[in-house]
Amino acid sequence: MNTKEARLKVTGMSCAACSSRLERNLGKLAGVEKAQVNLAGETATVTYDPDQLSTDEIIHKITETGFGVVQETLELKVKGMSCAACSSRLEKALNRARGVFSAVVNLATEKAVVRYNPGETSPGEIRRVIRDAGFTPEALTEDGDPDRERLERQREITRQRRLFYLSAVLSLPLLLFMMTMLFQWHEAMRWGIFHPYVQFALATAIQFGPGLHFYKDAWRSLRGGGANMSVLVVLGTSAAYFYSAAATFFGHQIGQHEVYYETGGLIITLVLLGKMLESSAKGKTSEAIRKLMGLQPRTARIIRGGQEQEIPIEEVQVKDLLMVRPGEKIPVDGTMVEGYSTVDESMLTGESVPVDKQPGDRVIGATLNKLGTFKFEATRVGRDTALAQIIRIVEEAQGSKAPIQRMADVISSYFVPVVVGVALITFGLWYFLAQPGELARALLAATAVLVIACPCALGLATPTSIMVATGKGAELGILIKGGEYLEKAYQLNTVVLDKTGTITHGNPKLTEILAFGAYEGREAELLALAGAVENSSEHPLARAIVEAAAEKTAGLAAVSDFTAIPGHGIQARVEQKEVLLGTVKLMKDHQVDFTPWQKNREELEEQGKTVMLMAVDGSPVGLIAVADTVKEESASAIRQMLAMGIEVWMLTGDNQRTARTIAAQVGIQQVMAEVLPEDKAQKIRELQEQNKIVGMVGDGINDAPALAIADVGFAIGTGADVAMEAADITLMRGDLWGVVDSIILSRATIRNIRQNLFWALFYNTVGIPVAAFGLLNPVLAGAAMAFSSVSVVTNALRLKRFTPHHRG
Repeated sequence: MNTKEARLKVTGMSCAACSSRLERNLGKLAGVEKAQVNLAGETATVTYDPDQLSTDEIIHKITETGFGVVQETLELKVKGMSCAACSSRLEKALNRARGVFSAVVNLATEKAVVRYNPGETSPGEIRRVIRDAGFTPEALTEDGDPDRERLERQREITRQRRLFYLSAVLSLPLLLFMMTMLFQWHEAMRWGIFHPYVQFALATAIQFGPGLHFYKDAWRSLRGGGANMSVLVVLGTSAAYFYSAAATFFGHQIGQHEVYYETGGLIITLVLLGKMLESSAKGKTSEAIRKLMGLQPRTARIIRGGQEQEIPIEEVQVKDLLMVRPGEKIPVDGTMVEGYSTVDESMLTGESVPVDKQPGDRVIGATLNKLGTFKFEATRVGRDTALAQIIRIVEEAQGSKAPIQRMADVISSYFVPVVVGVALITFGLWYFLAQPGELARALLAATAVLVIACPCALGLATPTSIMVATGKGAELGILIKGGEYLEKAYQLNTVVLDKTGTITHGNPKLTEILAFGAYEGREAELLALAGAVENSSEHPLARAIVEAAAEKTAGLAAVSDFTAIPGHGIQARVEQKEVLLGTVKLMKDHQVDFTPWQKNREELEEQGKTVMLMAVDGSPVGLIAVADTVKEESASAIRQMLAMGIEVWMLTGDNQRTARTIAAQVGIQQVMAEVLPEDKAQKIRELQEQNKIVGMVGDGINDAPALAIADVGFAIGTGADVAMEAADITLMRGDLWGVVDSIILSRATIRNIRQNLFWALFYNTVGIPVAAFGLLNPVLAGAAMAFSSVSVVTNALRLKRFTPHHRG
């Protein structure tokens, strides 16, 4: 099925019942493969078949359920359109673009009006689509503030603050009245500001002023086919308000004179206070994203026609030549072509030591140039840069769900109806059995049940922790693709480490050449021959031989009939010579006997070197030894994994002797050697069949299948892009401490989530019965409900203090 993913910013969700209802309704749409709604992140991520469903239909379902979708409109002047075919082509290109809801291009006015999702694309990306289609965009409207999300969050906090302040001022006299009742002063103070008519006026202003928000939200919820926290607040406060109003104006007729205006007014005030604090705390959960977005410079210094000019970052194109001076941020990803410098990449990789750069080296956008001036060619721009991909991974992770959240979702979907049912039963028991005929007493107990219940805390328990943890991980150079992988990392009991590029630097060097037979004393010729054969291979060992040959010989001869035999070696023809270069197995398959030199080979392998055997025209001619050094951090990181109770394996294509030597250097006991690239995934599967939860760590293209099949795949970020694509967690640093930190972070996160879920469930399990037995004043119940959500979010924010494990 052809699938597409839409990530929408949703407004109006107030508790877990909201997100659960919306997720359920979206999942019912024809063509939807998967729908995930994140309450803390206020996002809906929908994977759907575009042939059966459109984004507009998804948005309609969200609004029909009672919520809103953040959309923005960009109006641009478009130059270069000459006919209807131009405008039609551009309109199709824009409508196909990621994050665009709809686009209308008018040839007559030369305008394009694009309605888009700011969570998935940007004005700069829309301009790029127009340029790629062959036209020139010109601004008619502003792009909007780059810190738009932060400003929107601040506006929401400001709105909540104003509502709270207004409600607090209006509630103050009611609070004073409640205090006079506690001290038996109320009979003497039934006039002035405590007169029932004055209380009615104040309570009405609160109920339908600051409290109107809850009525609207409750109506949207009920209209959408469910019930949320606002329904509970409205039921509880309305019961107290309307009962008191009836006692004020019709007290003699109904035989009731006591009023409880302070109950509804103070509950609304306290809930608004909780919402204000919750909004403020939730804003801090996405600080990591804002920090990442703030890394990219706004402009770039480009060289065109031999002239320097400063242009907006979104106008940089692939193959543009850019200049960076000391102290400036590198605008996009590229390859250095001129100059030398030292670059601080800590903001993306977590590596504190600046990296020396020279022509041919890769530079990463948003990193800081420390010393020299240099020029580089842009290779990745816009959404393709490393920073943009990191932001996208973190955003998707923060919008994802961990399996541990399923229990909370199930509870939340039934929560509000059950609470309403409990409140009705409580009312009935008090009115008919406990204190027959005491309407006020029954009403207060039922109101306390309604307002003590808090589905918010339950709904926020998991996603806030996931958001904070994935954001913190990004700051440390650990990119976690989703909550499920964060939870899986917690369960790992086995880690398999690929050797080359993971345990070792992956940059081997030629160490020895032993020539014999027809080539005895002709080491340079043998090296030239080996270099020519290996020049067509991308294997790290081949690169070591080619580099050595290029340094020590005049040039490399042409090769024909080149055949790479994965895991075994190479067969090729060079200047009419049939050359074999590879393993013992390759030589045996071609009946080439290396027995006389077996001792030489074993001595080199015992030193941890990889030895390749070479034959020319069917005769053995030499041994070539290549060594790859172990990374400085590997041994200490592996010791820490073992101390954490994790079983560590090494996986390599090397022979047993070489593999055991490297493994011994870093403290690994379990070794899988002589494993062909295509068999790596099978080795992972074999461990999984032993009921092990397996993490695989690798960096090469041939590691991708194993990374994909592992319970958690860790890609070393300095490796191949395809490995990072297949992995669940990408480590921007090139060492194994990233694996250790990932597992420790996952354990801290799951521990945090369990704390949140325990207290949310414990709070409701204890609070509702206490309220039902009439042991809790509704005002205190409202305060407890308001602060339960705040406590959950605050607890999640403790993960921001997570620090990497001591490295040594």
